[in-house]
Amino acid sequence: MNIDIPEGKDPIGYVWGEMVPGIGTAAANFSLAVYAHTTLGLREFEAARLRIAQINGCVFCLDWRTERDGEKVEDSFLDDVTNWRTTESFDDRTRLAAEYAERYAVDHHNLDEEFWARMARHYTQHEIVELSMSIGSWLAFGRLNHVLGLDVMCVLPSPS
Repeated sequence: MNIDIPEGKDPIGYVWGEMVPGIGTAAANFSLAVYAHTTLGLREFEAARLRIAQINGCVFCLDWRTERDGEKVEDSFLDDVTNWRTTESFDDRTRLAAEYAERYAVDHHNLDEEFWARMARHYTQHEIVELSMSIGSWLAFGRLNHVLGLDVMCVLPSPS
């Protein structure tokens, strides 16, 4: 871990809540809002989230599976995300979510008109903004947890 945590303190609670309460608490609330208020389908949500987890290398994010109404993506889904270009188990929306997450994280300057035309065919503008904010959250906070070494002990609370 790259941050000193006082003995007896929960590392996540300390870094995200106590160290910089004016920022950490707001960041935690934004991170939780992505899960609590999403209108995106579970498969496209998880395809984008897991692609960012792969890019960030966040151990916890790679192990986490979002659950909705008792449903989670299948065990092989992470492998499908790795192979998002060729997997036969993704529909157009799910494949596009994984592509957008990857390009958002590593090639955002080259999101061209052809890409946006495909997005507009499969997602509403509301969904595009929501997916963009979700990807931004996962990119920033998953990377933060990995860089600070918190990802090996991270536990996300369930949204209330």
